[in-house]
Parts: sequence; C-alpha cells; structure tokens
Amino acid sequence: MTTYFLKRSKQIWTAASEPFKRDTTTFSSRHLYFGLIAAIGFPLYYVIWQVWFPQPYENLPLRVLGSVIFLPIVFARLWPEFLKRLFPLYWYLALLFALPFFFTFMLLKNNGSTVWLLSALVGLFVMVLLLDWINLLIHMTIGVLCAILAYYLTTEFAVGISSQSLDSAPIFAFAIVMGIVGNYTAEKMRAERRQAMLATAGTIAHELRTPLLSIKAGATGLQQFLPLLIDAYHRAAAHGLITIAIRKPYLDSMAGVLDRIEAEADRSNTVIDMLLYTVRGFGVEQGALVPCSMSQCVQAALHRYPFASEKDRALVHWEATTDFVFIGSQLLMVHVIFNLLKNALWHIAIAGKGAISIGIEVDKTENRLIFRDTGPGIPAEVLPHIFRRYYFWPKGGAAGVESTGIGLSFCKEVIQAFGGSIVCHSKMNEYTEFVIKFPGHKK
Repeated sequence: MTTYFLKRSKQIWTAASEPFKRDTTTFSSRHLYFGLIAAIGFPLYYVIWQVWFPQPYENLPLRVLGSVIFLPIVFARLWPEFLKRLFPLYWYLALLFALPFFFTFMLLKNNGSTVWLLSALVGLFVMVLLLDWINLLIHMTIGVLCAILAYYLTTEFAVGISSQSLDSAPIFAFAIVMGIVGNYTAEKMRAERRQAMLATAGTIAHELRTPLLSIKAGATGLQQFLPLLIDAYHRAAAHGLITIAIRKPYLDSMAGVLDRIEAEADRSNTVIDMLLYTVRGFGVEQGALVPCSMSQCVQAALHRYPFASEKDRALVHWEATTDFVFIGSQLLMVHVIFNLLKNALWHIAIAGKGAISIGIEVDKTENRLIFRDTGPGIPAEVLPHIFRRYYFWPKGGAAGVESTGIGLSFCKEVIQAFGGSIVCHSKMNEYTEFVIKFPGHKK
C-alpha cells in the first residue's frame, strides 16, 4: 500500500510539475512585467479601496507582503545561478499567494461584496491564462482552503459570504470548470501535435532514405567499373578512336565524384538519424548498456558528423591524450556529441567567430568530457532553461533558421540514462562550455 501511494504521488507530482516548468519557461520573457504589475498593484489598490472607493475591509500589511514577494521576480535575471534553479518553485508559490489565496481571503473579509466578487473573477481569469488544468485545480484547492482557514483564524465573528453573494457561486463554478476543460483540451491538442510531428518525421525519414539508398548503391556499383572506363577512354584517345575529347579537369573530377556521392548520402542519412533521435527521444534498457570508450565515441562522431564544409571541420580541435570508459551506448553518445557540434557551429555561424575544442579529463573520483566553443556565449538568464524540451535561444538564427529546442534536452536524457550528468557554463562573448561527467573509472 505504501509503495502504491508513493508511486501515485510521484506520478501526480510529475504530471503537475512538468507542465508548470514548461509554462514557466514559456512565460519567462513576461516575468518582469507581471512582477512589476503585482509589486505596484498591491499597494496601489490599497489606496483605491481605502481612500477613493472605500471598502469594508483592507489590509495594508498583507498587500505589502504581496509587493515584497513579487519584487524579486522583477529582478529575476539578476539572481545568482543557484537561486535561478529555484525560480519555478518561487513563481509557483507567488501565484498561489497572489491569486487564489489573496482574492478569496479579501472576498471573505469583505463579506462577498460586488467589488471583490468581480475582483475574484478577474483573478480566476488570470489563473486560467497562466496555469495548466492540473495546477489550476491544485491552486484553487490549496489557495481557497488556506484563505478560508486564515479568515476564520483572523475574524472574531466570522460571517463568511452573504446569502445574496452566493448567487455568484454558480458563475465561479462554471468559470472554473470551463477553465479546466479549456486548458485540458489545449494540452491534448499539444500532445496530438507532438504525435503528428513524430509521425511526419518518420514518414519523411522513410521517403528520404529510400532514394538515398538507391543513390549510394548506384555509386558503389559505378565505383567498381569507373576506373576501368576511364582507362579505356585514355587508350581509345591514344589510338585516335575518340572524336570528342573530354577535358582533363572533368576527367580528374570524375575520379572522386563517386566518393563524394557516397559521402553525401552518408551525410544525409546521418542528418536524418539526428533528427529522428532528437524528435522521438530514445529508448534503452539498462541491460542493453555496455562499456564504451569516450575517446572512440568522439572520434566516431567527428568522422561521421556531416560538416557543411572543410572550413567547419577545421574549427574543431580534438586531441586524444587520455580516455575513460562509461556504461552506455556508443551510438547514443555519438548523437549527443552530434547535437553539441550542431549547436556550437550554429552559434558560431551567427556570431561570425569562434572555434571548438574537445578534451577529456580523468581523475580518481570523476571522468569528464569537456566540450567548449569560443562563440557568442549564452546569457545568464537563459542558462537555467537550455536543457528543457522545446526551449530555444536565440529566437532567430543564421539565415533565419530557428532551433527546435529538443537537442540539449535529448543530450541530458541520454547522459542521465547512462548514470552521468551534463552541465553548462558560459560567459557572454567569450565561451560556452558543456561538461559531461561520469563516475571515475580510468581505462
């Protein structure tokens, strides 16, 4: 029974926390404005309801507390790194106080006056906009119950809401139900779009692989006989049997064209693999994990990565001075390195400067793969979010290309499945460094 309860609690926590983290990330650009409105609005409306349009009850200390709670949100970008990780929780509790608790408490204290009934309805509308259906239900339950408790603890002759004001209860109930249904429907639509994206990705991959396979097979077949045909041409030309000569530069280019065709086919298949792995995620059983050499993974990744040009390849500096073994999958680790390479090259192209260095560090307690680029860097306020699925920065890339926001989340999922961790350090206009860490087991 205890195990079942813990399992169900974990499922509920995951169902509530993941959407909220996602929505917090999506809403991050507007935290400043929401924090300003709340920090100013709490004391401002004290003046409005106390001086200009007096209400039966007001509470300046409670409003000052609300303003103090939201002031740090205004300056969230200046928080130290270790505190930024706690921002979603802080935001969650701030909303819990500002919306369901505060409005319900003031509604009760004012005996359900029309002003506060309308105010509570507006607060509910804001909650529907900011929260998914699960957290909307959780916020309403906890916030309203805490407000009722606070009301009875602070009111000597508690009377609650007048019977006339109870006429508004069906309106609130309808608004809550519609908010939950609307947000649930929106979540289902997002899930359906994700499934459609996965199906489309699979279809496109299949349609592309078939002609690529034919192209590569044809190139491999020609590779066997092209040298013989070129030699026959030279012999025929030497005996005057050729009436239309082929220029020497064309002959020389033909010698390597089939190699280039095969390389491009392999490159295209690698791009398809990268897209499918990052879009679909991955599935790996712990029993399928095997000892892997990190050095061999890096070498395989650099050999197989579809560099756009030799100039891009020359930006990467790798020297295998040491090595370590981790328990995982070489194929998945190669795709992790692919994603790091793709991101680094993309940001370097945007900045027009930078290079990439890859190194391995080994000690008694920890083994590390250090992946560092000297491109534009990542802003401090962006760093806490980069491993979240569907989060991407910057909004526009080279030639207007947008990131999908799934590559780094894929990297984190893979590394954690291998029993390791990945962190990122960055300084604007200087560097970005990803460190992949595993327990120390020197090869």
